[in-house]
Amino acid sequence: MERSELLRRINTFPLAADQLVRDLFAGDFRSVFRGKGIEFDEVRLYEQGDDIRSVDWNVSARYGKPYVKLYREERELSVFLVLDSSASMFVGSEAKHTPCRFDQALLVAALIAFSAERSSQRLGAIFFDNETRSIFKPNKGRPHIMAFISAALRAKPKESGTNLALAISGAGRLLKRRSIVVLISDFLSVGWETELGRLAKKHDCIACRIHDPLDVNFPNVGLISIEDPETGKRIAADAGSASFRSAWTEQNAERAVLWSNICKRAGASQLELSTSQDAFTVIKGFFGARKR
Repeated sequence: MERSELLRRINTFPLAADQLVRDLFAGDFRSVFRGKGIEFDEVRLYEQGDDIRSVDWNVSARYGKPYVKLYREERELSVFLVLDSSASMFVGSEAKHTPCRFDQALLVAALIAFSAERSSQRLGAIFFDNETRSIFKPNKGRPHIMAFISAALRAKPKESGTNLALAISGAGRLLKRRSIVVLISDFLSVGWETELGRLAKKHDCIACRIHDPLDVNFPNVGLISIEDPETGKRIAADAGSASFRSAWTEQNAERAVLWSNICKRAGASQLELSTSQDAFTVIKGFFGARKR
């Protein structure tokens, strides 16, 4: 997609975010996320009806009477984006008005960013390929969001490979309080399962998998040369062969199932988005379902 078209779409997102927050979030961005951020407030004497799980056994032992812990809801939650800017994200169907994977990922990130601003939440982000490239610590305000979007528009892979595990662990170290973490990637990486599980134990994690129509239906274009964008390796493939196209579709379907199973085991929510779909419509449906 041309950058002018991408910017045109992003420029409409503040208004779209207003609609998203008003219609779905009911004025509270946190209402569509599982649980609420809480922090310790104080202890008090146990009263009949209190949850036994809230008893502070150390304080109770010290004073010889049962005490329970009280918590208060955090007034703010951070929204943190982990954005894949590796080489595989910059390929796609190459249709004139169809974004590549990274362009679609940026549209998702921008929409969430403006929604966070609209509901007075802080926004942070990490860009990564084989290394962590840019870090935006959680902050508020339109200038902060525009700086993030401007950096994303300039993002290009600097090394081959995708180290999703490194990016996830980096986000976990950076975030001290419970946050909403959105991972936006094609998830063409290995060894990230354990890190996702650790992150999801502390934060509300959403895994957004960006894919392309070519992943499902490879065109019948005869003998072609296919290049792996991550490694640069090329192979000759007979795309005119029905068995090749069937194997291609089956392999990508298996990857999708594996990704889904990993997310389920980790406790992360799943959002799938094709480059051929409208990002706003899909996100609206996703958050609407979570709220219900």
